[in-house]
Amino acid sequence: DKRGFSFEVLPPLKGNGTAALFRTIDALSEFGPRFINITTHHSEYVYKELENGLLTRQRVRRRPGTVAIAGAIQNKYDIPVIPHIICSGATKEDIEYELLDLQFLGISNILVLRGDKAKEDRQFTPTENGHAHATDLLKQVNQFNDGFFFDGTPIKHPGDKFCCGVACYPEK
Repeated sequence: DKRGFSFEVLPPLKGNGTAALFRTIDALSEFGPRFINITTHHSEYVYKELENGLLTRQRVRRRPGTVAIAGAIQNKYDIPVIPHIICSGATKEDIEYELLDLQFLGISNILVLRGDKAKEDRQFTPTENGHAHATDLLKQVNQFNDGFFFDGTPIKHPGDKFCCGVACYPEK
C-alpha cells in the first residue's frame, strides 16, 4: 500500500519552547507519518507608540526557527522533515543561509513557496533583493544544487542536493 500519513506543524511562537510542539508530535507519531512539513512565516510590521506619541514601525517575526525546528524534529523523532522555504520577507542571501543550514543538518527535502503577502499589503511585494515568484526561488535552489551561490560564486565543497517540491499558482 503506497498511501501514507503526514502532517504539518507551525514553529512555536517567539519566546515559547518546543514542549507543546513535541507533545503534539508524540501524539501523532503513533500514526507513523512518512514526513512532517514545517511552515515558515515571514516578518510583519507592527506599530508601537513612542513616549512622545509618535508611532514607530518595527519588523517582528512571530514564528522564527523553521530550520532549527526541522533539525530538532528530525533528530528527536527520526522522521523525515520538509521545511518550507518562502520568498516572503527573505532576501536571496537569507535563503542561501537557510539552504546552508539545512545542508549542515542533513535535511535535503524542501517545499518552495512564494508565501503570503504582508497583512498590510494589497498584493504581494517581494523583499528588496528577494524573489517575486516561487519559480525564481526554485532557480536559486537549482543554482545552489549546481554548485553556485546566488551571486555566481562557486561553492568550494557542495553538499547533498535538495529535492524540491514547489507550489505555484497564477495571480488573479
